[in-house]
Amino acid sequence: MSAERSAPPRRAPSPSIGSIYAPVQGQLARVDDRLRGLVKVEFSYLSGLLDHVLESKGKRVRPVITLLAASFHPNDGKNAEIMAAAVELLHIATLIHDDTVDNSALRRGKATVSNLWGKDIAVVLGDYLFATSATFVCDTGNIRVIRRFAETIMELSSGELHEMVVAHDPKQTRDQYLERIYDKTASLFTTASESGALLSGASEETATALKKYGYNLGMAFQIVDDILDFEGNAQDVGKPVGSDLLHGLMTLPALLYAEGHPGDGLVQDAVASRGDAKALDTALRAIAASPAVGKAYAVAEDYGQKALVCLGGLPDIPARGSLEDMVAYVLTRRA
Repeated sequence: MSAERSAPPRRAPSPSIGSIYAPVQGQLARVDDRLRGLVKVEFSYLSGLLDHVLESKGKRVRPVITLLAASFHPNDGKNAEIMAAAVELLHIATLIHDDTVDNSALRRGKATVSNLWGKDIAVVLGDYLFATSATFVCDTGNIRVIRRFAETIMELSSGELHEMVVAHDPKQTRDQYLERIYDKTASLFTTASESGALLSGASEETATALKKYGYNLGMAFQIVDDILDFEGNAQDVGKPVGSDLLHGLMTLPALLYAEGHPGDGLVQDAVASRGDAKALDTALRAIAASPAVGKAYAVAEDYGQKALVCLGGLPDIPARGSLEDMVAYVLTRRA
């Protein structure tokens, strides 16, 4: 399914992760220590599984957002660190389940749990991490945050079920897509930012602003992720390019192409083909060569701008600068 990729629109260089994370670097190190501590269980088989999924750190975007959001009101940082660890664990659990459902062999360039140990082990390990993340949130003692975290698990599960139901349906819509990416991605970004604010003791006004920031950032993040499925490369993205269409899902670039070419049916044929290499390759080439990718970037940038507006009334502290730079990072990332 190779295809000539259109170059992304010109953008300013992405801010470095180091500079974005600088205000909370010490806290993030303690979050990592807390996560690594989970490997120390007496059951050696479970320890090996946990070591496999926790040794690849990822970028820790969600826990960093939690820590930054907790920086706008004086606090000792302990509950924010607990919540940051819970948010990351929940994210890892969803990836394990997603990879299992999608029969994915690789995640971030390394073998998935389901690939190495089988689907049954992967499902149970994901469940174990879901439960562990919930115990962390309970340790904060904040009922409002605990409830929001439970709602997020429901939303994540709903998003996964939604994908299963619409997969290979050529009549997928943009409204369905936006609902799905909120459930599967933006819901956790929203919870990360709102909970950080609430656990710090911030005002309702501040918590609401950060909640809206997380929502818009999460929507932008997933749209860019879906764009990279068309114009990225497998080495950077950590999974095969074109995997969304392969699994029968119409993401924003595909939907925009279909809206702009109502007569050719290329996307619909690819989605309905259930893996036909020729249909997939034809659709990938057409989408990559069309204005659809640029239009999808414009939608992501609109969400990014809305995220920045949400920060407008917050104090001008280093954490706010990092949250602003996070928007630029999300919009310009290539992996």
